[in-house]
Amino acid sequence: MKKLLITGIGSGLGEALARFYLEKGCEVYALGRRIPRDLEATAALHFVQCDLRRLEYTQGAVRDLVGNAGELDLVLLNAGILGEIKDMTDTALYEIEAVMTVNVWANKVLLDTLIDLDTTVAQVVGISSGAAVNCNRGWNAYSLSKAALNTLLKLYAREMEATHITSLAPGIIWTPMLKRVIDETDKLRYPSVQRIDDAAKMTPEEAARLLDATFPRLKRYESGSFLDVRTL
Repeated sequence: MKKLLITGIGSGLGEALARFYLEKGCEVYALGRRIPRDLEATAALHFVQCDLRRLEYTQGAVRDLVGNAGELDLVLLNAGILGEIKDMTDTALYEIEAVMTVNVWANKVLLDTLIDLDTTVAQVVGISSGAAVNCNRGWNAYSLSKAALNTLLKLYAREMEATHITSLAPGIIWTPMLKRVIDETDKLRYPSVQRIDDAAKMTPEEAARLLDATFPRLKRYESGSFLDVRTL
């Protein structure tokens, strides 16, 4: 039975990925703030509640979750937050720090804990974004965090030589987070949001199927690479 660890399964892509792999008969280890209610009694789902903004609790939560898991086939670093779309000059450092904590530093704690536990991990995929390189106006903390995530995983790829590691931009997915951005953002001031509103979007379920087909193909590329599902 294939074993996966997924962060952030409460909604959106993380929830869709968890459902997809559970339906395929996989054993899913999940970490996040909440679990979809209808998945609570699923025997193949192991869930530990953890607010990844509280780094002081993250290591213990990871240990509780996978301490006896043994080998993991795939770790999906999916949990992430966006922050408010606004100009960099209007963004306080504490706001950037909050996004960096979840999108970058929580992943460092998780990977360090897996290493400390001597957990064998075949593949790690960090869910990144084109925002890491586009740097469109208004996407300040999110762009910074995803660029940092790409670099973080590239650095770990140099150390975790037995694990294939990539960061992957999954395309535009219609999630509650994206809906909030489109509904609440001034599209004249931040035209990239209008472009996203006009673009074709995948449902989380469509994205989960696409990503499942993509994950094995990532191993053709150098470990540490940043890739975009739309250009593979």
